[in-house]
Amino acid sequence: MLKLLYKYLFLGWFGGSFYVTLEVFWRERSHWTMFLLAAFVFVVLGLLNEVWNWNLLTQTIVGTIIATASEFVTGCIFNLWLGWHIWDYSGLPGNILGQICPQFTALWSIIVIFAIVVDDVIRWKFFDEEKPHYTLF
Repeated sequence: MLKLLYKYLFLGWFGGSFYVTLEVFWRERSHWTMFLLAAFVFVVLGLLNEVWNWNLLTQTIVGTIIATASEFVTGCIFNLWLGWHIWDYSGLPGNILGQICPQFTALWSIIVIFAIVVDDVIRWKFFDEEKPHYTLF
């Protein structure tokens, strides 16, 4: 049980840290809530592959929906309800309440593909799980 806890804490730490690093390079800033959100999404993306044997395209589509929905809920709580103003997409076309938009959903899909592969490699190299293999469709 402790080994399982360690694995998911490590995966969450990696996903959160990597995303915050990307965001700092992209926006020159981040927020601790983004670490928690990214850690959660990274772990969930990894679990998709563990629970269902989906092809990479299906994992990417479902993962992008999960990432976007998680961003929306997080944004509604921290940006709209608490007024922390961590991000605001209200100036972008197609946005919903300024919390999500099609442009960033497309970006999340690229990050999701990367996260799926990196999660699998970490599990294989550090936790002696199955070597990754993928089918596109």
